[in-house]
Amino acid sequence: MPDYRTYTLGHDGHFQGSIPLPDCPDDDTAIAAVKQVLDGHDVELWQLDRKVAVFDHKTKSVKSA
Repeated sequence: MPDYRTYTLGHDGHFQGSIPLPDCPDDDTAIAAVKQVLDGHDVELWQLDRKVAVFDHKTKSVKSA
């Protein structure tokens, strides 16, 4: 089972918290789920120890890792 998790970064770039994404079977589904919950912070999407994408809240861009 894929183990996706978001990591929220504060405006200073430091870790603020994480949210598990248990219902995401693949990268595309996980990326779509993160786009729905962006809340004014940068977010990193990880699957276990693999960084999948970085979401920039200012530009609304997604960079694949």
